[in-house]
Amino acid sequence: MSKTAETEGALETRGIEQVPDDERTARTRELFPTWVGANISVLLLTMGASLVVAYRLNFWQALVVAGAAPVLSYGLVGLIGIAGKRGGAPGMALSRAVFGQRGNLLPGSLIWVARWGWETINAVTGAYALLTVLDIVFGIRANAVLDMVTLLAFVVATFAISGLGINAVQKCNKYAAYLFGAFSVLVLGYLVVDTDWSAVFDRSAGSVAAMITGVGLIAAGGVSWIPSAPDFTRYLPRTASSKGIVGVTIGGAGIVVLPMVLMGMVMAVSTPDLASASDPVSFLGEILPTWIAVPYLLIALIGMLLINSMSMYSAGFTAQTLGFRIPRHWAVSVNAVISLIFGGVLMLVATSFMGSFIAFLSLLAVAFSAWVGVFGADMLRRKEYDGEALADTGRTSAYWYRGGFSPAAVAAWAVGLLAGLMFTTSDWFTGPLASNNVIGEYGLGWVATVVISGLLYVVLPKPAVPAPPAPAERAERPATVTV
Repeated sequence: MSKTAETEGALETRGIEQVPDDERTARTRELFPTWVGANISVLLLTMGASLVVAYRLNFWQALVVAGAAPVLSYGLVGLIGIAGKRGGAPGMALSRAVFGQRGNLLPGSLIWVARWGWETINAVTGAYALLTVLDIVFGIRANAVLDMVTLLAFVVATFAISGLGINAVQKCNKYAAYLFGAFSVLVLGYLVVDTDWSAVFDRSAGSVAAMITGVGLIAAGGVSWIPSAPDFTRYLPRTASSKGIVGVTIGGAGIVVLPMVLMGMVMAVSTPDLASASDPVSFLGEILPTWIAVPYLLIALIGMLLINSMSMYSAGFTAQTLGFRIPRHWAVSVNAVISLIFGGVLMLVATSFMGSFIAFLSLLAVAFSAWVGVFGADMLRRKEYDGEALADTGRTSAYWYRGGFSPAAVAAWAVGLLAGLMFTTSDWFTGPLASNNVIGEYGLGWVATVVISGLLYVVLPKPAVPAPPAPAERAERPATVTV
């Protein structure tokens, strides 16, 4: 992130208010390490293993799935990220212009709660990575007390980075991307030499339905970033290339997702238990030699730390849009405490980490997709956002609409959400339309959610888009600070 008056210090103090044009000096290419860092996760290895064990795909089918998933999901991340350079504000703040000041509380609350689960999964995975390193290097076996100590250490470190703000997150992502890339090449080289490739390539092909479902599984992680995309593009100038934003976003994610998923698939041929391990990272200590496993796990731990930092960074903004009148870095602490509590429950009580993870992903994708459909459709007609109207949560706001609600947006969001859930299958919930049709059987509930909510919003009568302030008027307005 290019240094500005706001970001060059150790602590970013800007909250959900619109970034002034003179501070928006970032460059599009700086998004690349952001989305590399957002995918440094050993869970991709486990999901790659699931393509072989659960979905019974062969290598070439897994290659197609691993290539298509980031293009689909991070293509949407990049498209929604365009709103950040148009409005200069976080995604859930810009969402006020679509749903209304009060209406935005509905999807905002659901997305905030969904982030609790995402951050819990990441925190537990990071704690497992640290526990595995302690076991390999020092022979220290995990127990309930040590589980909680490692989880606490991970959450505190996450809060420290996300609390500092975007400059700290961007710098950490940049260096982590280099380290992770270098050691991933080492792991890949080891697998090339050590793997029985005849066993990899002799596998029979799975069904097309399994491939499509697999794309949804891998893409779900990317879908979770879509509402956060403007958070990381709001320092870009209004003239930044929209195509560049989409291209760099897909490239940064794809360069990690593709090889990681394939590596997991290859590992699972000889170690099928990888797909169902209760501890999703300890298997690395068994498959890889110590000299590779330890540094790789440490770097993966850093990756999970950064993923959670990015998520908590965005969650702080979401909390502010919901009415938490506290500075951004303290808003982040709310999610830190929640992930610590839920993470403890998952580590001590849950019997199947991967079962819980995949069930969560299927519901997470639907929860985020309802917002994506409405917000994305609104972007087709709204090219700018009024910063003063976004910050004004009262009746005088241009985004107050009818009693604080945009009926079209709220209705389209609710209908899309309910429709998507009806087509969704998971260990926790199965919708009444999840079988005997292509959408349910192929795991396309989240896609149906995007399409239904988006199309419904397009056809429903909507409030007129308020005219944004002229550039000269915008420059003359006093800065509005919202904490």
